Amino acid sequence: MATKPRNLFFDIDDVLFPSTEFSKLARKNSLNAMIELGLNVNFKTLNNVLERVIKETDSNYSNHFGVVLEKLGIEKMHRAKFVAGAVSAYHDTKASIHPYPDVPLVLMNLKKRYALYVASEGIAIKQWDKLIRMKLALFFNDVFVSEDLGMQKSQEFYLKIAKIINVKPFECVMIGDREDKDIVFAKNAGWRAVRIRRKNAKHAAGKTHANMEITSLTELTHKLAYI
Repeated sequence: MATKPRNLFFDIDDVLFPSTEFSKLARKNSLNAMIELGLNVNFKTLNNVLERVIKETDSNYSNHFGVVLEKLGIEKMHRAKFVAGAVSAYHDTKASIHPYPDVPLVLMNLKKRYALYVASEGIAIKQWDKLIRMKLALFFNDVFVSEDLGMQKSQEFYLKIAKIINVKPFECVMIGDREDKDIVFAKNAGWRAVRIRRKNAKHAAGKTHANMEITSLTELTHKLAYI
């Protein structure tokens, strides 16, 4: 395709910041906080139940810890203390939210040549919270989150974004870590796509249909001309 892209769209989790590592640390701190408050359940058991609850619900579900306690048979009148401790520890861990080291400089350089956007799935306030904590929000012309668009990531999600900013699909590039959400759907919508495989990221493995693969955003600055 001869026309060069003009608009770059970034996912957030495991693209701009190490979401997989943060989630593990935050959950560990939360479970330890409940134990420190007197919950007589060992960490391994708590962690196994939490993982099961997350699979049964959703990563954005708001009452994971309450359901964990319910499954463990903790009486309802005693749950509030433990849930409060877990939630407090989780939010305290947010102080460790920082971008990957390559991100700020790369975004600064790319912004001189491209329009930069975020295209993310999840709860809008949570995604904005990450960008603001990382001091990245002002790099982007706009931020598109599935909750605000009224749909999960899909072919229609990407087509709708292109229509909102009044650009042609082939002028857009999606940079993401997930083959299903970021690569396949974007390409089906006529976008180009870059699969980033960050070290230790949850979705780093597997084949890809992306136009290009990278392991850091620094590579993007050198390879975009060939996409």
